[in-house]
Amino acid sequence: MTQSFAERRARLMGPNVPTFYETPVHLVRGEGAWLWDASGKRYLDCYNNVAHVGHCHPHVVQAIATQAATLNTHTRYYHDLVLDYIERLTATLNHGISQAIMVCTGSEANDLALRMAQAVTGKTGIIATDNTYHGNTAAVSQLSTRRPPIGGRAPNVRLVPAPDVLRPLGGSLAAQPQAFADNVAAAIAELEAAGFGFSGIMLCPVFANEGLLPPEKGFLDPTVAVVRRDGGLILCDEVQPGFGRVGSHFWGHDALGFAPDVVTIGKPMANGHPVAACLARPDVMAAFREAFGYFNTFGGNPVSAAACLATLDVIEGEGLQSRAAETSAYLMDRLRALRHPLIADVRTAGMFFGVEFVQGDLPATAFVAELVEDMVARGFILNRIGRGANTLKMRPPMVFGIAEADLLADALQAALSTR
Repeated sequence: MTQSFAERRARLMGPNVPTFYETPVHLVRGEGAWLWDASGKRYLDCYNNVAHVGHCHPHVVQAIATQAATLNTHTRYYHDLVLDYIERLTATLNHGISQAIMVCTGSEANDLALRMAQAVTGKTGIIATDNTYHGNTAAVSQLSTRRPPIGGRAPNVRLVPAPDVLRPLGGSLAAQPQAFADNVAAAIAELEAAGFGFSGIMLCPVFANEGLLPPEKGFLDPTVAVVRRDGGLILCDEVQPGFGRVGSHFWGHDALGFAPDVVTIGKPMANGHPVAACLARPDVMAAFREAFGYFNTFGGNPVSAAACLATLDVIEGEGLQSRAAETSAYLMDRLRALRHPLIADVRTAGMFFGVEFVQGDLPATAFVAELVEDMVARGFILNRIGRGANTLKMRPPMVFGIAEADLLADALQAALSTR
């Protein structure tokens, strides 16, 4: 009997390996904002920030191929490209952040960020929100809330209520910034009283996995004041909002107007090549290097560095940040024009969009799950986020333009009109 693809996958990868959809999509090719499956069906990619400058961008592909044919080694030997990249990357950052450790995944980068906070403060208590995701290592999975850790969450971790657009902390959007800061202050007091002390807070500046909070300058100012007062570090996970996605700024934290101590980046920085980085001020890096002996065999290898440099070339050369701002404004107008009785809110952080659906006072979780499956069947890749998984999530490659925005909006309205 012929074994199905799902059976073969389970036999070789084990059970419960996640796929996005009830009918898994078997992809074989990508170009720009488009993907093709094994049957030849074409999908508009409205979801993958991994292919930040478009699937299989020829400039990035050529850079990888050329460097792979020349040299690939690691950073215990000298090579230029990793230094060229760090110089060029940190030139986009402010706040004295000028050094980097190159790694292979965002999980590793966030794991390093936690250790940097420990090295600077000598303390181990860490804070995140109660509906977030920061990676898969043993340390950062303590902050991620998709599944509770075996044995319970570590006692040096505190999760504070995440901001919310429809159900704001403090009872109103105006009160929410201070309410969030008050919860952080309470968590810090708990960590200090428990003897762990407070090392820092890790957050995504657009609260992406929490359901997406459009960046509003000053929102985090009360929280930043609390963290600074109590001697902790601000660890900013820019894996989703970074590299021009918010449109108005190259980095999400600049859109909010705060200065992080550590910035972590990953998926988009090399257009899907497995590379990530932890960026910090020299004083933070020196404390980490003194406290921890750290080396990453593949982090910063020449091929990864070439892919990173080529990705920056495309972002700059094709004006993708300004294009993101233009496309974002256009698609938001189209999304706001969608009509369905369960639509409760439409929001954006540049090229990151959320449409939240509620049924009475409850999240319309099942409705959105079915809508996602319908859209995939129509040839549109997207997904859902939020505490109730009731917010449609659209986070397309940066080459997604006006024509693609029209295709998406038209398909969404057609799908909604049948429900």
